[in-house]
Formats: sequence, structure tokens, C-alpha cells
Amino acid sequence: MQMDFPGLDRFDQAILTALAGDGRMSIADLARRIGLSKSPTQARLRRLEAEGIVTGYRALIDPIQLGLDHVAFVEVRLTDTREKALAEFNAAVRRVGEIEQAHMIASNFDYLLKVRTRSMSEYRTVLAEKISSLPHVANTSTFVAMEAVKETGLLGPLENVS
Repeated sequence: MQMDFPGLDRFDQAILTALAGDGRMSIADLARRIGLSKSPTQARLRRLEAEGIVTGYRALIDPIQLGLDHVAFVEVRLTDTREKALAEFNAAVRRVGEIEQAHMIASNFDYLLKVRTRSMSEYRTVLAEKISSLPHVANTSTFVAMEAVKETGLLGPLENVS
């Protein structure tokens, strides 16, 4: 069953699905895949880029192959949650390379960070020297991941799986 995204018809959704699987696909291959000729396919892709739906293209790198197989999720509570403090925290988080993801959370804590390092000892150093010293951090709680069950980093098929 196809999901409904306002403003995107089945061809736009097919383009997004195809590119999520292979961002290096040529326009000719993309056109064949979605069932349109090259010119309208290219025009649609340019529109999706101009509208900010397609934000870029990148290589997906397996962090485990690089020895970055230690993943920790960190709950962060802040001492101050006014806009200025949040902006300062957000800017500082963006500068920490080991923080792979950061999400503001509506919960009894303020942020959930995904931190990727080579080992527990490296993580402890990152926690002590970088995360704990971020602006307005009151306290943290760490949860270490044992296995990634699903971690695609892709939008994936724009279909519901029932």
C-alpha cells in the first residue's frame, strides 16, 4: 500500500524510492525504473531538489568496517531550557564528531544523543571531556547498544509494510 505524501504523485515517490536505494543512478536508469522518459524525469528530480525534498547525495559508509562499532545512546538533561540555552547546546553538539545524531525529546530528559566510538574507553573519554562539558548539561544517562537491528540511514521505500 502506497503512502500518501501531499504534493508528490506516484512518479515523484518512485524517484525518491529509487534514489534512496541508489543515489548514483543515472537519469536514464532512473527514467527506466519509474516509467518516464529522461526529460520529464530530470525535470521532476530538479524540482524535488529545488523544493528541498532531495537535499543532497552522499556515500553511505559502514562505520563498523572503520572500527566504530561502539554505540551509546545518551539521555541529556539541561539546567536551562530557554531558547538561548537550547541554541547554545545545539551549536556545541554539532561540533562533536562522535555525536552521530541528536534529538530534542519531549520527556523527563531534554535530548537523546547517539554517540559512536571505537570502544567503551573511548566513549568514556568523549562523555567526560566533550558531552559533559557541553553548555547547560545537568546530567546524563548512558545506554549501550548491543546490536543494531535496523539502521539504514535511508528513507527507504515509500510504502507501508503491513
